[in-house]
Amino acid sequence: MIRLELRNVSRTYHLDEQRIPALSEVSLVAEAGTVTVLVGRSGCGKSTLLNLAGAMDFPDSGDVLIDGQSTTGLNERQLTELRRNRIGFVFQSFQLLPTMTALENVELPLLLARKPNTEKIARERLRWVGLEGRERSLPHQLSGGQMQRVAVARALVQQPDILIADEPTGNLDTASGGDVLQLLQRAARELGATLLMATHSAEAAAIADVRVYMRDGSVESIQRNL
Repeated sequence: MIRLELRNVSRTYHLDEQRIPALSEVSLVAEAGTVTVLVGRSGCGKSTLLNLAGAMDFPDSGDVLIDGQSTTGLNERQLTELRRNRIGFVFQSFQLLPTMTALENVELPLLLARKPNTEKIARERLRWVGLEGRERSLPHQLSGGQMQRVAVARALVQQPDILIADEPTGNLDTASGGDVLQLLQRAARELGATLLMATHSAEAAAIADVRVYMRDGSVESIQRNL
């Protein structure tokens, strides 16, 4: 089942009257429950592609479709619901709120969406990432790997259809990074999420069902292990 599709998308940014091409006619298909990894040098367009796939940005031309529906045609309310309920984000820098506990960080998306049983669900997701017993810890009391596992729990707390991960192991040592990669792969296999991940890491690229090699804003080649 095709969950995410990019059709000939192009994106150019404008900075100080300069045109900066980021993507040029990129096409990509990602199926439910699979891991797609974007590989390439910094500046090749990986993060721009993630932003388009996560409906955080929109193409100048082409189309981004989630379950066949174009994100471009959605109004602000629909976009907010899409990002809140169907897309999870994991970032290199964790982006946890420093004054909130691990449990509160994970629970926050549920509270914003006005879901019931928020604490119970957040506790279950923290247990899923192996952090039972650390619910009351503040981010500064956790290791980098533990903080990223909290971030993964937060991204998955609503069991999203699409999981966007931008260099999720970039700030972690090899062992902690391996733990996080295992969780992300489990999210695809066990929860059915479509994982789209950008990375420089060979270890991260190794978990891919599909590797997309990018260069200068274009797709250079696609390798499928499905």
